[in-house]
Amino acid sequence: MASRNVAMRVLLLLAVVSAAYAAKDKEEKKESADGAAASGPGGEYDIAKLGAKPDGKTDCTKEVEEAWASACGGTGKQTIVIPKGDFLTGALNFTGPCKGDGVTIKLEGNLLASNDLAKFKSNWIEIMRVKNLVITGKGNIDGQGKAVWTKNSCQKNYNCKILPNSLVLDFCDDALIEGISIINSKFFHMNIYECKGVTVKDVKVSAPGDSPNTDGIHMGDSSNVSIIDTTIGVGDDCISIGPGTKQVNISGVTCGPGHGISIGSLGRYKDEKDVTDITVKNCVLKGSTNGLRIKSYEDAKSPLIASKITYENIKMDDSGYPIIIDQKYCPNKLCTSKGDSARVTVKDVTFKNITGTSSSPEAVSLLCSDKKPCEGITMSDVKIEYSGTNNKTMAVCTHAKVTATGVDKANTCAA
Repeated sequence: MASRNVAMRVLLLLAVVSAAYAAKDKEEKKESADGAAASGPGGEYDIAKLGAKPDGKTDCTKEVEEAWASACGGTGKQTIVIPKGDFLTGALNFTGPCKGDGVTIKLEGNLLASNDLAKFKSNWIEIMRVKNLVITGKGNIDGQGKAVWTKNSCQKNYNCKILPNSLVLDFCDDALIEGISIINSKFFHMNIYECKGVTVKDVKVSAPGDSPNTDGIHMGDSSNVSIIDTTIGVGDDCISIGPGTKQVNISGVTCGPGHGISIGSLGRYKDEKDVTDITVKNCVLKGSTNGLRIKSYEDAKSPLIASKITYENIKMDDSGYPIIIDQKYCPNKLCTSKGDSARVTVKDVTFKNITGTSSSPEAVSLLCSDKKPCEGITMSDVKIEYSGTNNKTMAVCTHAKVTATGVDKANTCAA
């Protein structure tokens, strides 16, 4: 009888242990299927483990947004992995503030934007109110814009329907975008708005030179922005610095094709804020339609100032209008000349060691307002030659107060 009781107890113990292992195995399988992170602070979410298919055809919006919700809601440092493969999505909205110490998106594969425009209310990937964001890797953010560029009517109509921007940072502080490629956007490749402390480093931005409104990196109402060692070739401005932006450092950028590195356009909308403390150094512009450009609307809606701007050690390689300040900017003749161009003040601008070749005879164009001339324009060691043979290198200047030293005669309009 005693031996029978012992046997029963052994069988009962085995049953309990077996049930425990079965429950544990079931939980582990569930965690693997759900892509769950480890307990405690920190976690990693692989969208493929959440069910995303890397075939470039299956819509993975749900799985990517699930990964964001888990990462943003977790404590410590969180990571989202986009593994190798092509992942198609519609609009992605990554909204904070997040609970932890920051979110890193590892882009090892490629994110592809759907060409079904009904899937987008505005932008494609929009990240809002997030601190300590990192997007890093060797993958692509591919807007697949070629299929919809013909739907862009903004060249003809001020009130055109805006196609989706690819990567948008709104109200984000302390962000790093590093190593990735952003290609073939439907509209702007990257837009930085109301952000503080954004660094873009070792990034490649590319689209055909004739693709409409495919600005490389645009920023507005932001501060402490750095763009470093980045290559940009697009169908509009390589970099555009909009109203309300200050403390910008651009260094080691190669631009072309594109419309150059621009401040502006300024004055299109009412109550725009000043632009100040902008530095562009050690850059190369290759075959861009413009070089270093400051542009403001002739019919500016309200007053603002662009000041404390420095361009230094810039190489021009057959770029059009290498140095240009245009206070009569009017794209596609859609604006009027009835406004007051004196509303936008341009002052304290330095051009130092700007060399190379120009595809236009006008190597320097300072087209300023007669009511409020450009002030404090300093040029030193500017040596740009027209690369053509049917004309000579020249400077065209109106209403600009220029101090020049070490500047080729053909590049100066100083009194």
